[in-house]
Amino acid sequence: MNPLIDAVIWYAAFLLSLTLHEAAHGWAALRGGDPTAYHGGQVTLDPRPHIRREPIGTVVVPIISYALSGFPIGWASAPYDPRWAFAHPKRAAWMALAGPAGNLLLVLVAALLIRVGLAAGVFVPPAQIGFASLVAAPSMLWATLGDFLGVVFFLNLLLCVFNLMPVPPLDGATALGIFLHEQTARRIQIAMNQSPFGILGLLIAWMLIGRIFWPVFWASVDVLYLGLASYG
Repeated sequence: MNPLIDAVIWYAAFLLSLTLHEAAHGWAALRGGDPTAYHGGQVTLDPRPHIRREPIGTVVVPIISYALSGFPIGWASAPYDPRWAFAHPKRAAWMALAGPAGNLLLVLVAALLIRVGLAAGVFVPPAQIGFASLVAAPSMLWATLGDFLGVVFFLNLLLCVFNLMPVPPLDGATALGIFLHEQTARRIQIAMNQSPFGILGLLIAWMLIGRIFWPVFWASVDVLYLGLASYG
């Protein structure tokens, strides 16, 4: 595929994934009584408010990292009221869980559209399946759409699994509050605001993500193709 088209596909999928993730956080916070993200314009699938809030993480770093490595890295954020989160730790936990849940929704939508394309004959299983090649197609138009859906599937599964890791400052640490006593959940919130814990958590997540994600990815591909596809 044309490298420029490939870059556009990756960035579009990346921006969609970040936007839905943060919009889901903001929507859940709004439902839980905190309108901070809503008033800030983040409860939307329009990427522009998210870009204005985090231009480095949504534009500069992803483009540079893709140019250097072929993979976009970046970040976005949705504002919330920490006083609300401390007063309502279980609501804050649901807010945290909403981001990865939004990514999982995109995984399911991409998988459904891939299955529809396979059933319609516009997609076919590629000779060898990989994270950047989940489907093939006989025409350039369908191949471009298939590549986009494959990247959306992969990126959102990665974001979902990574953010659910129960270490600060990732969403999984706050989401534990759903199952914990409120006072324990508040202690986790305090820990997440301490820089050393956040740095340590990110280091742990970085070291473990490969061991956790790839088995999940290949199991998801098995489900996507009902165990009939041949891949390496």
